[in-house]
Amino acid sequence: MKTARRQWAAWAFLAPVVIYLVAFYAYPLYRNLDLSLRHYTVRSFVRGGAPFSGLDNYKTVLNDPAFGPALTHTILFTLLSLVFQFSIGMALAVFFRQNFRLSATLRALFLVPWLLPLIVSASTWSWMLNSDSGVVNWVLGPLRENWLTSPTWSLVSVIIANIWIGIPFNLVVLYSGLQAIPTDLYEAAALDGATGWKTFWRITFPLLRPVSAITILLGLVYTLKVFDIIWIMTRGGPVDSSTTFATWSYRLSFGNLLPSFGPGAAVGNLLIVMALIFGLLYIRIQRRQNA
Repeated sequence: MKTARRQWAAWAFLAPVVIYLVAFYAYPLYRNLDLSLRHYTVRSFVRGGAPFSGLDNYKTVLNDPAFGPALTHTILFTLLSLVFQFSIGMALAVFFRQNFRLSATLRALFLVPWLLPLIVSASTWSWMLNSDSGVVNWVLGPLRENWLTSPTWSLVSVIIANIWIGIPFNLVVLYSGLQAIPTDLYEAAALDGATGWKTFWRITFPLLRPVSAITILLGLVYTLKVFDIIWIMTRGGPVDSSTTFATWSYRLSFGNLLPSFGPGAAVGNLLIVMALIFGLLYIRIQRRQNA
């Protein structure tokens, strides 16, 4: 009798989590897959009855001239953002580990970009990079550029904005990981005459590897799906020069008078597959290094 009660109690505690996962993860994924395998119009999207089209929507997306640039931009946006966010976050975490005066205050100030709503951050960067009245061009003077309206610089602009927004997350997680490293190791290294750079590579970086893996993996999943920043700053333009899979999927589904729900869902599913592939590859590399 007690065993049965314990089982029912366990299921009662587990039920909210299962309901949440089914309602907000499993069902949306199923609906997105169904959208990508049918020929939906606005009428059939509302009333149902869309005909099954198999992989036609995926063929349409893969044969679209915008596929290659969107894939390239997605990879560049993700990799460059991750590299600079992690590198700068690591440098700041090591710097703040010294616990100098005003260290806590400065750490709190670095959290501001992370706490601001994305629409505020993206709008601020749009103003700063404005060709006519932006503060960046005012500082650069004769070296001014059309940051948001130039096909050459639009992708660079949204990458810079995304790096700025993502640094605080890396700083907080890596700083927490550094706090768990025993100070005795650094004292022993100092007695052996190890310099700061050797101490970082021989002690800090190896012991911080598990935390670094989680930080990069979470950053990877988040960065792949970034939409708000790009859409607010450039809308994927000009001439698709900053279009990624996230903005392309939205534009196909909702950005036209005659939306293409099927191809838009197909692009979204390709983005999910990319996230899974990158995530699995990174986990496998980490396991090999820890073996």
